[in-house]
Amino acid sequence: MRLVNTLLFILLLHVSFAQNRNDIWIEARGKIGFLAAHRSVMGHLATEHAYALEISYLIQPKGKKAWHQAYRNPVFGVTGFIGSVGNHEVLGNYYSAFAFINFPFIKTKRYTLSAKLGCGLGYGTKFYKKNYPDDSSSILNVAVSTPVNAHISLALENRFVFGNHSVNASIDMTHFSNGAIKVPNLGLNLPFISLGYGYRIKRSQDTVFDHGLFQKYWEFGAIGIISAKEVFPTGGKKYPVFGINLMARRYFRRKTGMEVSFDIISKQAIFQYHADVPKTQAEIIQLGLFVGYILPFDNFHILGGMGVYLRDKYFPEDRMYHRVGMRYVFDNGLNINFVLKTHWARADYVEYGIGYTFKR
Repeated sequence: MRLVNTLLFILLLHVSFAQNRNDIWIEARGKIGFLAAHRSVMGHLATEHAYALEISYLIQPKGKKAWHQAYRNPVFGVTGFIGSVGNHEVLGNYYSAFAFINFPFIKTKRYTLSAKLGCGLGYGTKFYKKNYPDDSSSILNVAVSTPVNAHISLALENRFVFGNHSVNASIDMTHFSNGAIKVPNLGLNLPFISLGYGYRIKRSQDTVFDHGLFQKYWEFGAIGIISAKEVFPTGGKKYPVFGINLMARRYFRRKTGMEVSFDIISKQAIFQYHADVPKTQAEIIQLGLFVGYILPFDNFHILGGMGVYLRDKYFPEDRMYHRVGMRYVFDNGLNINFVLKTHWARADYVEYGIGYTFKR
């Protein structure tokens, strides 16, 4: 989780530069929604509506950076979240902070329709506890088993601007989970609708920048991965995960890239699958081929894609796997990696990584 904080801090530094060329907004919004019981064993948890309040600090760039213009000057910033999640007795309340960016689909002087992507950390006041007789309701919490969880938000937003004032309405999906570092971890999925008000506290002058033509190019590198995974039964042993990704990246435009990697994975939890079958370290090695889409913001990347196991002797999960997350590539070639690996909608583990991009 410290790595998450580090990456978010780097992101905020990365996007908050040269604020004399940006408009600054403060925004508040109220939200109402419900807990979506995406597994039958969670049916008992959705007992009431979910209510939340968000306070946001927004930065509206004016095109000083090349990626600003490539993404049509998207709004980005940081949001604080406080709210319930559909069952106060068992699930408690959540407090979180996350960085976000809004990608505009339709943009005029007074109206913007955009997609919002946010990622951060949340703290839940109630979670699964084993053998706690003084808190018997916690045994019913099959959704989360740790107080600190990742917070992911996806939204479709409408924003109307009137001078220094704005009104916004949105629908979003809010997700909390711990990436399977501890079970149970079915996660919380919360569809919300919201209405908010914003005020521009700083306005900058519009300026035209010429960033020249973009030339396509390749990058090659490697990232070492370490993680941990707990398997059922709850309260059981945590198993380490080690891996290395040998990758090639191709950048087609300022906002479009592709990544292909050959993955070598040693997931020690495989020893627990069919534990009666003898296994060696060499036999549990998984080899995979991954293809992903990159959204580059200069050094900061958002990554998502799908892979297939080329070698997986015991097949403890599906034949396909997926990745979604973020990465920061420093000018000297150093990479910091924070990516969630899943099998469809089931979290496998969080990939904490550090690597190097050659001839960056």
